[in-house]
Amino acid sequence: MQPLIDNARTFGQRPEEFAGLAKGQSPEVLFITCADSRVVPALITGARPGQLFELRTAGNIVPPYASEHPTSEAATIEYAVEALGVQHIVVCGHSHCGAVGALVRGDDLNAVPAVRDWLAHAADEPKCSDKADPTVAEAVQHHVLTQLLRLRSYPCIDKRLQADQLSLRGWYYEVHTGAVREHRAGTDTFEAL
Repeated sequence: MQPLIDNARTFGQRPEEFAGLAKGQSPEVLFITCADSRVVPALITGARPGQLFELRTAGNIVPPYASEHPTSEAATIEYAVEALGVQHIVVCGHSHCGAVGALVRGDDLNAVPAVRDWLAHAADEPKCSDKADPTVAEAVQHHVLTQLLRLRSYPCIDKRLQADQLSLRGWYYEVHTGAVREHRAGTDTFEAL
């Protein structure tokens, strides 16, 4: 913890770098990814403050849209699309994902009931031909596509997609190599950016 505290103490000693942020934010991208500490959106993309609007959830899960039972995640998505006018949404899964791995393996999550119940939002068990693969790459990639489909059910997203004012992108990040792959609809594969 001490190195983090030391950095925080010196962080604000460059006020000229941050003064413009007080004027507001206008990010082009909503970046939805896992809460995993190995996934750092700004590091992966090289984004500076104000360039990414982030939503981090266990397993980068997008919950079903239900206006009668709003969630923090739905509110974040709606705000990014309607108030900030983001032009792109990236759902970024990652290798070695504990949440997707638990779904694939059918892990007993009774000791962590909030996690168990949250993962129920993931929809079907992600497809995986090799459940012993520690990267769970195939399952994570399938899971990313499931979350992209779920986003299409959000009225604000559907409206912007219909008007050709928004793009949805599926990414897969390898924590063990740093490589990023993007889903290509034409080939239905994840390929290097």
